[in-house]
Amino acid sequence: MPLADMLHSLTPSPPLIIFLVLVIALVESLALVGLLVPGVVLITTAASLAGHQDIGLAWLIGAALIGAVLGDGISFSLGFKHREQVTKRWPLSQHPEWLGRGARFFERYGIWSVFIGRFVGPVRPIIPLVAGMMRMPPRTFVWANLTSAALWAPAYVLPGYLLGRTWQHHLNLPPGLEAALLILAAIIVVLAIIFSWGRHQATRHGRLYRAIAGSIRRVPLLRRPWLAMSQSGDVPLASLLLLVIALGSLSGWTLLVITHHGPLEMDLLIQQLFAQLQSDVTYLAGNIFARIGDTLGIIALILPWAMWLLVSKRWAALLHWCGAFTGVALLNIIGKALFGRARPETPDYLIGSFSYPSAHTSTAVVLFGLTAAFVAAEMPRQKRFWVYWIALTLTLPMALSRLVVGVHWFSDLVGGALLGLVVCALTLLHWQQQPRPSMRPCPWRLLSVTSLVLISARVGLLPPV
Repeated sequence: MPLADMLHSLTPSPPLIIFLVLVIALVESLALVGLLVPGVVLITTAASLAGHQDIGLAWLIGAALIGAVLGDGISFSLGFKHREQVTKRWPLSQHPEWLGRGARFFERYGIWSVFIGRFVGPVRPIIPLVAGMMRMPPRTFVWANLTSAALWAPAYVLPGYLLGRTWQHHLNLPPGLEAALLILAAIIVVLAIIFSWGRHQATRHGRLYRAIAGSIRRVPLLRRPWLAMSQSGDVPLASLLLLVIALGSLSGWTLLVITHHGPLEMDLLIQQLFAQLQSDVTYLAGNIFARIGDTLGIIALILPWAMWLLVSKRWAALLHWCGAFTGVALLNIIGKALFGRARPETPDYLIGSFSYPSAHTSTAVVLFGLTAAFVAAEMPRQKRFWVYWIALTLTLPMALSRLVVGVHWFSDLVGGALLGLVVCALTLLHWQQQPRPSMRPCPWRLLSVTSLVLISARVGLLPPV
């Protein structure tokens, strides 16, 4: 029996898979039970089977949405109607710290705790129960439950579904793509603006944040929880939004790439455009930026700053930086090996290397994106906007250099940028879990000059890698 047929015969039927996704989403969201069940692993596995069988994505996301809403709803009802009994029963009777952690989270974020808690693993199954015990108005809970589940369902289903379609792709099964995923591609156009402009605007003193706050304060039902949340500090809305959009868009875009035979039509058109713009000057500039963005170039850029963090004993910042670069490097290695997409051209130093996603692009996004976030935190709020635009200006030529030298398709760059944004968002969310000391004083002039000297030596003396 062919391998594809054998695997297909072992998988559950499509209706059963959809039902399993609903049950897993419900159980993971259910009070306390979700702490004991590896819901992410289970739902990724079920979504992968669905992608392999080409089950309609809308059905899958709908099942996850319904399960999540029901799970949180049941948890809220238990806390609302059986407050005293719940605290006396296992496992809360043995782990009162779970309830304390959820109560502190709820007191800090108010109504938004239900929305934000959906995406925070340690408190996700606790918050709806706590919201019921704290007597949150049912109408308010329903609003937060539905809106958070609408974002949670695709964010959790799409990666597993992507894995299943990749599996299908490598087994040479008939390709196809859900039409709904094409909508995600439209988000790519505005992701750079969201990262550079939206992060500032979604902070406490941003215009968008203030506009939302002003609107909520006019609604009696939402005014008190919003004010309570605002007084306790900034909510990482920007990082959460970035993670959800980038992860969903990355999954959708990758599905589009791997289910298309050869380069996309967009790739061919942009390749022709860059061929027409080709000259000795542009090729030289492309090679310079390509060397800046490779492994040796990135090391040359960050080495002085890493040494300063080490000497000044800023361990948390150093570990977050190391984690971000290690994570994006591993994800690029895994992605290239998994998708095996051929390059438009493969010079000698890239023989054996694949195209998707673009490691240069993802690493540049992590480098300049995280730098912008850390620098912005030390600057006056009215000037933070420009920090992100500078980061965007530095990232673009690093990415576009791959098209100039002809070793990537445009869709590789988009995938790399989205991957970098996912890593940025995850790193910032972990960093923002607790207050951090200021990075000042920082000898940034000396460090910048040192980085410039090292990167000049790398470009002038060493070959590309």
